[in-house]
Amino acid sequence: MGVSVKDIEGLKGLITEEWSEWTDQIEITQDMVNTFADVTHDHQWIHVDIEKANAGPFGGPIAHGFLTLSLVSYFGTQGGPKIDGVLGALNYGGDRLRFLNPVPVGSKVHAKSRLIDVTEKASGVLMKREISVHVVGDEKPAVLYESLGLLLG
Repeated sequence: MGVSVKDIEGLKGLITEEWSEWTDQIEITQDMVNTFADVTHDHQWIHVDIEKANAGPFGGPIAHGFLTLSLVSYFGTQGGPKIDGVLGALNYGGDRLRFLNPVPVGSKVHAKSRLIDVTEKASGVLMKREISVHVVGDEKPAVLYESLGLLLG
């Protein structure tokens, strides 16, 4: 049993400096990158031209930063505190976003997070989480993001 979405003080008690455990890993494939490029119309060579990218600054194609960021939705379903009474959750945006390290095609990524703020709003509870996405085995994050989620309950 977790904390109730109506228990603001209990939710604030979940704020921590400690990072969660790592999430599951996701492999970044060239097919994923190409599909993302098609959807976003971002066909920059560093992502989709394998031959040119192999001779480029990263020694091969890399994932789009926004592709890596989009995985935060999946990673956000893992770990984190158990909150009872949530009828739904909405992406409310973000406060801080940094792309700090490239994600090579063929690598695997995973994430860890921590709750850093809870604010009561008329429409629900706004929770801010810091999410750090890493290439597996790399200490430096690929993406560091402060995610805002509005819990309805």
